[in-house]
Amino acid sequence: MWSERRRPPLLLVAAAVVVAVTALASSGEAALQVGFYRDTCPLAEDVVLEEMKLIVMEDATVAPSLLRMHYHDCFVQGCDGSIMLRSRKKGKKAERDALPNRSMRGFDAIERIKARLEALCPLTVSCADIIAMAARDAVYLSHGPWYDVETGRRDGNVTVAEYVDNDLPPPDSNIVDVKTFFSVKSLNSKDIAVLFGCHSIGTSHCGPIQKRLYNFTGNMDQDPSLKPSYAAELRKLCPPPRPGEENEDGDGEGKTKVPLDPGSNYTFDLSYYRHVLATGGLFQSDGSLLDDPVTRGYVEKVANASSPDEYYADFAAAMVKMGRTDVLLGDLGEIRPTCGIFVD
Repeated sequence: MWSERRRPPLLLVAAAVVVAVTALASSGEAALQVGFYRDTCPLAEDVVLEEMKLIVMEDATVAPSLLRMHYHDCFVQGCDGSIMLRSRKKGKKAERDALPNRSMRGFDAIERIKARLEALCPLTVSCADIIAMAARDAVYLSHGPWYDVETGRRDGNVTVAEYVDNDLPPPDSNIVDVKTFFSVKSLNSKDIAVLFGCHSIGTSHCGPIQKRLYNFTGNMDQDPSLKPSYAAELRKLCPPPRPGEENEDGDGEGKTKVPLDPGSNYTFDLSYYRHVLATGGLFQSDGSLLDDPVTRGYVEKVANASSPDEYYADFAAAMVKMGRTDVLLGDLGEIRPTCGIFVD
């Protein structure tokens, strides 16, 4: 599949979203748009896809992390590439140092793509746009849909670890909390249900689910919404932490990995929704989709769909919408020569 032309056959393409978003920048009106680099770096998207094919062939587990990186970048200060930054000041932590990002992988992959683009088109393609394109290609190379990515973002130069905890809904969020976090980013209930489909690929450490398995209400109990047989499987993989091992991984050395979508955790498809409907999902936030009429209705519709086409179109639209979150345009922000530079 990867040796075929860049764009997949029309049958596999989610409806292309080509309406540009506009915003006022300091130099006047600027906009995200499909094909932003058509004149300044016409091979940009081809280079990203070419590198992503090699990256995913070398290690398929990087694909879900790059999709996650785009989500984490956009939710914290907007889609500005700030997740890549490092803090120079002693004792000051960057976004990538925050607890939800400590298990993040793929920083080297973004730097690898950036180096190729810098050799071809110096100081032209932003890190924020590379992350957005890499996320799209990660989905496509995991047998998911292709969709057009709007580009033209510029990079931010501020990174604060505390912002991550403030802006990202944790895995043990209930549906009210999830809706609150997403609404701040102008994302609605349908967007939530659609974007949670990103959990179709990837794994988690045990830490984020141990409370759900062993101490859901503080009484050493299990989340009653979790299917008992599935909970039993998870308990075998994730025993309760011993004293002193309650860290971000929750399983001592953090080596145990639990699939987000068992049996299909590296294939982007509809089985995540079937899994949530049947078992309550891995995270409490996954199961919370069943606690709201809009999100539950969407989960049920996709879980029972005979074709992925409608979901793929919805996913394309939701990813483009999320990719517009608090972007820097025009003269705002910067184009960095490397993505993981140190900042004060």
